[in-house]
This record gives sequence, structure tokens and C-alpha cells, in this order.
Amino acid sequence: MSIQTSPNTPLIDSHCHLDRLDLSPWDGELSGALQQAAEQGVGHFLCVSIDLEHYPTLLAMAKAYEQISVSVGVHPTEQGSQEPTSEELIALAAEPEVVAIGETGLDYFRCEEGEAGELEWQRDRLRTHIAASRATRKPLIIHMRDATEDTLRILKEEGADEVGGVMHCFVENWEVAQRALDLNFDISFSGIVTFNSAKELKVVAKNIPIDRMLVETDSPYLAPMPHRGKSNQPAYVRHVAECVAGIRGTTWESIAEHTTENYVRRFG
Repeated sequence: MSIQTSPNTPLIDSHCHLDRLDLSPWDGELSGALQQAAEQGVGHFLCVSIDLEHYPTLLAMAKAYEQISVSVGVHPTEQGSQEPTSEELIALAAEPEVVAIGETGLDYFRCEEGEAGELEWQRDRLRTHIAASRATRKPLIIHMRDATEDTLRILKEEGADEVGGVMHCFVENWEVAQRALDLNFDISFSGIVTFNSAKELKVVAKNIPIDRMLVETDSPYLAPMPHRGKSNQPAYVRHVAECVAGIRGTTWESIAEHTTENYVRRFG
């Protein structure tokens, strides 16, 4: 699938959940949210799957709007939904609008001490997605929360570096970022990088090679400053780009140019 962009729409929101947006400001019309994003310079959207039940809705969006691509996968914390097999993911990923596998990964955030050992089903699910990624040669979108060592270990053990992907909504320090980069994973900054408390993340944003970064909203979650605490939307990826530009002493247009090039190289 070719990525549809133009000189007037240089930014790409590399991770959003368009099927979960609050569309009430646009009378329930997705086109209104996309138009508002376009007015902020956002010209392409990767709508990320978190379960297989809603994947047909995502695929229909991508078929209706050439500026939308999608992934296929099941989020690590999803329970009670259809458990994917690698064969199912491979078959679903054959659609040309599907550019990635995920989001997948590990999430131990709500674990009490010692409970992570009981989450082998999460680790098996991650292995399933890695197998599908290697078979399809489509990159992985990795969710990693309070599970750094296990996530990086499994990525290495299962040969995820053969295809690589992106560490979505990255919140770790520079040492962890370097380890992810070495595994052929790019680093994606969300609205969290705009928070005053994100001091270590700002160090990552300053030091990461310009050809290894992406920007995202994860909308409708994690709205950046000055919209923190409100519902997020793809237009707000401009705030993320502006923040990263300020950290690096450059312009948001430069960040847009490079992150778009990086996205096309990774997913195009």
C-alpha cells in the first residue's frame, strides 16, 4: 500500500484508535476529525487494532479513506476476546491496508508483586504476533508497560529484529531506548513527552537519532499539553512534534519531515 501524503500535510499520526474517538464535536462524523487534523498538518493515520472483534471496522475505515492505514493484532491486556493464532493474523494481514502487526507486547502495570509469573498467556500472545510479523514481513507495534526486561528478552529470543517495528508510546529511559534501537525498533513519542514530569523521556527525545523516531497521539488517550486530561484526537500530534522540536532546538516542520520519512521507510 502506498502512503498518501502531500506537501501540505506533512505529519503522520503513527498510532491512533480512530474507532474509539469521541466524534460528538463533528456530529458523529469521522471525516470531521480527519479534516481538523489536516488543518494542523496531519495527512496520514495508522489506526491500531487492539482486538479482532473490532478489526473489520478498522479495515472498513481504511478502505473508505486513503489516508488511513491499519494494523491487526490483540492488545496484551485484552481478555475475553478472540485469542489470535499466528495463522489468523497472517491471513488478516494480507489486506493491502494492513501495514503492521499489533499492538502487542507485555503489560504488568496492574500486577501485584509476584503475579507477573502468572502472565504466561501474555508472553505466548506476544510470541504469536512475532511469528506473524516474521511470516508477513510486516513490522510490529509494541506496547511495553512495567515489563521492560521480559519484553526485550522475548523480542530477542523470537527474532523480532528480523522485521523490527516501533516501540509505541515510549516512556523508558535512554538506556532502554538504546536497547530497543539495537533490536531494530524505532521509538515513538506520544503526548507524554509534553508532560513536565517526563524528564527522562525528554532526554531520549534529545538524543535519539533523527531517523529512528516517530510521533503519535494514541488518541483518544493521553492527550498532550495543553489538552492533558481531555479526550485526545489526531490533530494533537502537532503538539507532540512541536515539543520534540523544542527539545532538539529545531522546527516542528523538520520533525514532521523526518518522522514522515521514517514512517514510510518502516511501514510504507
